[in-house]
Amino acid sequence: MRRAGERFVTSEDWLESRHSFSFGPYYDPANVGFGFLVAHNDDVVAPGTGFDTHPHQDLEIVTWVLQGALAHRDSLGRSGVVHPGLVQRMTAGSGIQHSEWNDGPEPAHYVQMWVRPDQFDLTPSYAQSEVDLSTGELIPVVSGLPKHADTTAIRLHQQSAGLSVARLAPSQSAVLPDAPYLHVFVADGSTDLEGLGTLSTADAARLTNSGERQLTAGPHGAELLIWEMH
Repeated sequence: MRRAGERFVTSEDWLESRHSFSFGPYYDPANVGFGFLVAHNDDVVAPGTGFDTHPHQDLEIVTWVLQGALAHRDSLGRSGVVHPGLVQRMTAGSGIQHSEWNDGPEPAHYVQMWVRPDQFDLTPSYAQSEVDLSTGELIPVVSGLPKHADTTAIRLHQQSAGLSVARLAPSQSAVLPDAPYLHVFVADGSTDLEGLGTLSTADAARLTNSGERQLTAGPHGAELLIWEMH
């Protein structure tokens, strides 16, 4: 169990970023990632500000917005605006530069996750897609897992990992998949995780070979980001 307050924090006039793993100047040799996840940042960017153009290489970068909107522009000439209910994947591959900017009137709150790809020097690419979470089930949103080949919104260049999102109503339950590595992050609300207890907003659980476990949303429901890794 990793509580929200245990994360590293980057705080600037325009940015508050909370890091689940070692990131930038924050280094803990016992916390450099989990499975294929190497970054899991919970960011709030002030209106009219953002990250200027900067490079990435050999990463799958997945962005999920919780509030506001985030504008993406890259060196390949692609652009897009990500908002709640829409998922984005950028394949950095052999090298790409991009900017992320909040052009809106309210803070942009989003979770950005970096995953190691299963191939290096891929052709850089960009994709975004709307996601329907109305069923209350775990919905594959970005995945390279073979079992998600026909159901995921966007394919991930890592055939051993996939991100599913669930938006649960109060007291609604879902069952976690059985996988060698599971990373469960509560983006909003709270949930009871079978055998471990309550996870509140921005708490996380890292599970290894734990079998199927049930999640039950708290009195205000829950939005969950779940990485399954093999």
